[in-house]
Amino acid sequence: MLPKKVEKILNEQIQKEDYSSQLYLAMASWAENRGMGGVAEWLYAQSEEEREHMLKLVRFINERDGVAVIPAMDKPPTDFENIRALFDKVLEHEQYISASIHDIVTVCMEERDFATQNWIQWFVNEQIEEESSVRVIIDKLKLLGDKNIYMFDRDIMSMRGEEKESEA
Repeated sequence: MLPKKVEKILNEQIQKEDYSSQLYLAMASWAENRGMGGVAEWLYAQSEEEREHMLKLVRFINERDGVAVIPAMDKPPTDFENIRALFDKVLEHEQYISASIHDIVTVCMEERDFATQNWIQWFVNEQIEEESSVRVIIDKLKLLGDKNIYMFDRDIMSMRGEEKESEA
């Protein structure tokens, strides 16, 4: 049985993961409309991954005899100053999600819900990887400045492939 406080905070996380998916989808559309197909593909993949995270939470809540709630969400921004500003926003958002996951761990500890605390560790580890991968991208963008965005756009999916291979 899922403690009510844990169920509540997990349902809040469903909304955050859903928003993450929509945010990255909006970012992908922005990039695609500016001729950055590689960046768009990276963001489409991120959007899908966030949706999978949301579904993981929904299924977990329901399996633990809770009730998963699919809430309405706010519209994400659709315009960004430039590619660097976009990825700065991605990092900021991932840090927000990391803090939210840490809040879930805290509630699990307070409620002595060791099963959920153990289960949520997957998300803790995932957020470490998410933040790290975005920092690598921002570091590369800092090196490039406003130059060679074409090459960055071309190569960004291979960076994602390297990151995912190192996870295995």
